[in-house]
Amino acid sequence: MKCLSYDDVLLEPQYSSIISREDINLSSNLGFGMDFDVPFISSPMDTVTEDKMAMSMAIHGGLGIVHRYNTIDKQVEMYKNCSTTITPGCAVGVSGDYLDRARALIDAGCRILCVDVAHGHHLLVRQALDGLNSISALSIHIMAGNVASAKAYRDLVSWGAHSVRIGVGGGSICSTRIQTGHGIPTFQAVRDCFSEKKKMFAEGLDVVPIIADGGIKNSGDIVKALAAGANFVMLGSLLAGTNESPGKEKLEYYRSGQAWGRGLHSIPIRKKLYRGMASKEAQIDWKGTYSSDEGIETWIDAKGPVSEIIQSLVGGVRSGLSYTGARNIAELQDNAVFKLQSPLGALESSTHIMK
Repeated sequence: MKCLSYDDVLLEPQYSSIISREDINLSSNLGFGMDFDVPFISSPMDTVTEDKMAMSMAIHGGLGIVHRYNTIDKQVEMYKNCSTTITPGCAVGVSGDYLDRARALIDAGCRILCVDVAHGHHLLVRQALDGLNSISALSIHIMAGNVASAKAYRDLVSWGAHSVRIGVGGGSICSTRIQTGHGIPTFQAVRDCFSEKKKMFAEGLDVVPIIADGGIKNSGDIVKALAAGANFVMLGSLLAGTNESPGKEKLEYYRSGQAWGRGLHSIPIRKKLYRGMASKEAQIDWKGTYSSDEGIETWIDAKGPVSEIIQSLVGGVRSGLSYTGARNIAELQDNAVFKLQSPLGALESSTHIMK
């Protein structure tokens, strides 16, 4: 069976009566009365989301998930740093002290917990969902994942997840598919899970929001993910390297486009660390050892304030909805028409003057 990625498809432009793109509503509902102005969630990675990112995401209408790769006290502290007027989500694992961590976060006021593991269609996730639902009040939203199949989406909903992250191996710094041979392109996985969601709804079963996570490179991919059935997208690389992202920084010096030692006529470029949480370096930092190495660590150019990134993405997504004539995400999903494009079509779709 052929599996499609974001670059394999385009949305067919359709008649539109939208006069101003400001009329387009990008809000999305996570459940439990939690509405967000934009469907963006920052990834719970130690080079993406701590308190500064979570606060910025909230200010701009999205959601931040504070990572779990620290002590319980440190994560609670980061949560409290932004919980006077802002309530970010917080990640937990599925073993060890995860229930103690969850209790401490709930006691601190956290109302969104994210069960954060690479392979979410797993016995430990089922047990974790049982445990978390048993200790939490009905008002606690439990996000779970990651999964990549319709069966996994159905199972996680039946196990008690209130939203499901879709995507295995699609992250820009993830090597799961290379190391393990497993995964499904995120676009295809979202489409499959959305189809399953509609079947479940027709059967009278509970359904929950879909979060597309991994493989998103630009605002066009966000539009495709939402059109394919996602209620939200989770962003890592697009937000990494911003002022609000945590992580080490360094200066590299360049001359005539080449790396160069510090000196006359060399240009300093600020770099920030970005890494997958399954990378060897990340695993050693947070647990002192590593098992399967399914990610990489790299340095990327610093990007400045995250507000500029979010504003650019919002503009692109609104423009994308206008090309389908959709005033909101639900209309986009109802009216979207996908077309396959050939490799040469994908080349034409890029800014190809320099090819």
